[in-house]
Order: sequence, then C-alpha cells, then structure tokens
Amino acid sequence: MAVKQDKIRPTLGFGVPAGSDPHHFKVIIPKSNSGKVEISEYLGLQAQSDDLAVIDRVLLERPRWTAIRGEVQRAFNLRLKEHKLKTSAWKVGENMVDRLLGKELCVLAWAVENMEMEKIPVAVRNWLALRPEERWWLFGMTAMNTGRVNDGNRGWRLALRHALGDIAQNEEPIKPRQLKRTPGDKASATLDMFDK
Repeated sequence: MAVKQDKIRPTLGFGVPAGSDPHHFKVIIPKSNSGKVEISEYLGLQAQSDDLAVIDRVLLERPRWTAIRGEVQRAFNLRLKEHKLKTSAWKVGENMVDRLLGKELCVLAWAVENMEMEKIPVAVRNWLALRPEERWWLFGMTAMNTGRVNDGNRGWRLALRHALGDIAQNEEPIKPRQLKRTPGDKASATLDMFDK
C-alpha cells in the first residue's frame, strides 16, 4: 500500500501562491544601509483599475527594519511550516509576502515607524502575543483611514504605536477564571471567587 505524500504547494517568498498576479505584499529592501525599506500592497487581479493596483503602506528607516526583521521572519516561517509551505528569508531587493502575513507585518511596521528605538523590542513582543486574527483586524481598522505611506502620526497609526510599544504584556498570558460547578447542581456554575 503506497503512502500518500503531501505535495508542497509552489510559493514565492513568504507564502505567495505561484499563480497569475495574486494579491500580496512586497517588502523592498535597498542595498544601501541608509535607504528606507518600503512595504507595499499589490492587489493583483482584485484591483479595479491600474491606478489602484498598488498601495504604498509604509516606509521604515533601516535601523527600525533591522530591529524587527529577525522575529518577523521567524514568526512567518513557523506559520509557513505549519501549513507545509516553503520558508523564506529577507534579502536585498524585492521580497514577496502572502497577503495575510503582509497585513500582519504592516501592523508592526506602522507601530514602530516613529517609535523610540528602545521601545521596539516591547512592540515586537506585544505583536508576537497577538493572534493572527487580531493583527488582521488591526490592519483593517488602520488601513481604512490611515493606511497609506504618508498617514503616520495620527489616528490608528498613533494608536498602534501606543498599544504595542508602551507596556509589555505579562510573561504568561492571563488565564480566564474557571467556572466551577456547585455540588449537587450540575446545571449551575459559579465563579471561583464566590466559593468561600
């Protein structure tokens, strides 16, 4: 009996389907250490016109990019492995990023674009503590009003900076209180603070 092997779907960069013009992000890393890293969204076949096909999302100074790139690469590669997709690494030039991972990257990039350098490790840690769905929601809220390259320092962009960079999350996640059943009544439940 032959064992069926999972086929690895062909992808480019960080999980972008190798198809005709998919929705994705590009991270353009310049050769010059003084050049800014550009993150843009390419709508692909979804674009309603050529004028709306590319949205420039953020420009990051190189030291800010350097401060986040390693943890972002590690987090993205773990996710790609979970989905049995090829991993990748940042390189000078164009780096393609899956549309959902690109949204998550924008949330962190928007948070750190004008943040004090010493707070960036806190922002990275807090970003890593968010679930992907939370990052996607934050991207959607931010992109709606302040999601273009020149929209920094206001609205949701400013909120992201404070939300991710001001206070480090606890080492261990806060556990929700457990509901306890009272003896003899399987249907009712009480919070443990009422059990005295």
